[in-house]
Amino acid sequence: SAPPHASWRQRLSSLSPARVCSGLAVSAEQRRLATKASAWQQAAERSPKFKIPSCGSPRMRWVAAVTMLLGMRAAAGFRAGGRLARPASRHTVVMKLKTGIVGMPNVGKSTLFNALTKAQNAEAANFPFCTIEPNTGVVPVPDLRLDKLGEISSSAKVVPAVLEFVDIAGLVKGASEGEGLGNKFLANIRECDAIIHVVRCFEDENVIHVSGTVDPLDDIEVINLELALADLAQVEKRNQKVVKDKNANPDERKALEKLLPALDEGLPARKVELTEEEDKSIRSLGLLTRKPVIYATNVADEDLATGNEMAEKVKAYAEKEGAGTVLVSAQVEAELVELSEEEGADFLESLDVDPEKVGLKALIRAAYGLLGLQTYFTSGPTETRAWTIRVGTKAPQAAGVIHNDFERGFIRAECISYDDLVETGSEKAAKEKGLLRSEGKEYVVEDGDVILFKFNV
Repeated sequence: SAPPHASWRQRLSSLSPARVCSGLAVSAEQRRLATKASAWQQAAERSPKFKIPSCGSPRMRWVAAVTMLLGMRAAAGFRAGGRLARPASRHTVVMKLKTGIVGMPNVGKSTLFNALTKAQNAEAANFPFCTIEPNTGVVPVPDLRLDKLGEISSSAKVVPAVLEFVDIAGLVKGASEGEGLGNKFLANIRECDAIIHVVRCFEDENVIHVSGTVDPLDDIEVINLELALADLAQVEKRNQKVVKDKNANPDERKALEKLLPALDEGLPARKVELTEEEDKSIRSLGLLTRKPVIYATNVADEDLATGNEMAEKVKAYAEKEGAGTVLVSAQVEAELVELSEEEGADFLESLDVDPEKVGLKALIRAAYGLLGLQTYFTSGPTETRAWTIRVGTKAPQAAGVIHNDFERGFIRAECISYDDLVETGSEKAAKEKGLLRSEGKEYVVEDGDVILFKFNV
């Protein structure tokens, strides 16, 4: 906006760094940069001897000077006037965890994914590799406690916790060597934090099976072997570098030595016992078989209530591996999407199915637990909300999930357990009975805590 004949200082002063810098977070390192940048800018404004880069034409030198100054100001989180700014938004989302849905082609992955997200975004068809690019959806975590808390607090709205699910294309034998676009699919799994392995446990001649026969244990072995082979290649490659590096992390060296023989035998990496330090040293490898897994046994609608022989075989296999299983029916879930809540309840009742024990609700909760997550609540007239934290999180860090300022200025947390609040009927009654606790910085938040955070910044 400065006139063409203006000096470079006049042109510089007409610029608005606020537009460039809005919303940037400020770290300690950025504050140090900010101090230097501020000193430089003030010196430039005071001193006629301030030197701009001596390269090219006067116009190019002016552009270079502005670029450097604005670059430093932007990196430092500045606003107009050279003052260190608070970020435009300090809300922190810390639970960006993904659960990948994997399995052989045509086992019902995309149908389940569509039911989870109550949409038809993922192509579900009766031929292999109908899904190539992964589909991602954010799914609310079912929790009966939310509605009860909302009722007690007369909340205007109720907000559930959420999980992110990724529908990944079917894997086949030879995927670790690129068969069926396997390398791409394996890379998609590597980006996930946990795995739901969908296993076909139903007979239907109208639905093609990629190997010609339905054998859930064989399907599991194929997938697990391909994942183990992919991990083996990853570990061998890393080990070659570590062996040659005299300064390599000794914990990583030990971890790789333990993993190699297990993966060579086709065993999953999660069966290898590692110390906390060893486990941390190899996390960057993103080992597929190190990720926690749940087997979703996909059965026909008539078997959803009790399961069948194939589902029982998968359950026995999972128990030996230390994994969990959940009975689901992609066929039933696809039909439920088209029904109202009341019609859906009647449909499930006709199948003698308890939706809290089998199906998608049970699967979502199982995935939530698989990721080592738990819920605490905030509740009031405006809203009742479920917040997601890792098991073992202390009060200040739990507060930080809501807002960074809550953690930074944490004073205490006023807590009531869900059961106590429901039993007494109100926060006031719970307080009168001495059930309202004042907890400090070392308090480990429990699942179901209803919390009011006190803070000062």
